[in-house]
Amino acid sequence: MPIIIHLDKIMRDRKMSLNELSAKVGITLSNLSIIKNQKAKALRLDTLASICEALACQPADLMEFIPEKSDEQKKEDVAF
Repeated sequence: MPIIIHLDKIMRDRKMSLNELSAKVGITLSNLSIIKNQKAKALRLDTLASICEALACQPADLMEFIPEKSDEQKKEDVAF
């Protein structure tokens, strides 16, 4: 998936556990774990806002877009 979630890095920087974040945000540990481990297929904007508020960060701090390579680009990489 081309969207990378950096929740674990932000939590580590803030010295916040998953349990503590769960309590502050009001969502279950299992749902936070799904987000943290790159398994989420969607993320509600209100959930994102709550996470950003709890971690004092911006959405861009949590997410990164990395475009997937096209088949042509993959072939070029192999050629080198």
